[in-house]
Amino acid sequence: MADITDIKTILYTEKTLGLQEQGVVVIQTSPKMTKNRLKEILKEYFGVTPLRVNSLRIDGKVKRFKGREGQRSEIKKFYVQLPEGSSLENTEA
Repeated sequence: MADITDIKTILYTEKTLGLQEQGVVVIQTSPKMTKNRLKEILKEYFGVTPLRVNSLRIDGKVKRFKGREGQRSEIKKFYVQLPEGSSLENTEA
C-alpha cells in the first residue's frame, strides 16, 4: 500500500508553473501509487479534496553517460486539479 513517503516531489518547472496558475499541481511519485491512494493522502495530510487526478507513467530506460550504461528510474506523475483558492501547504508543520 502506498503512503506519504511514496510522493517524491512536487514539480516546479516552467511548464508546471504555468499549470499551477490554472489550479493544476504536478506531483512525482513512485510507480506503485494509485489515483485513489493519492486522493486519500491529499485529503489526510493537506486537507484538500482534488477535483480531478490524471496520471502519467514513465518507464525507466537505459542511457549512456561517458561510455557507461545506466538505468533511469521509473516514475509516475500525477496532474492534480485543485479546487479554486486551495494549495498543498501542510498546515500541521
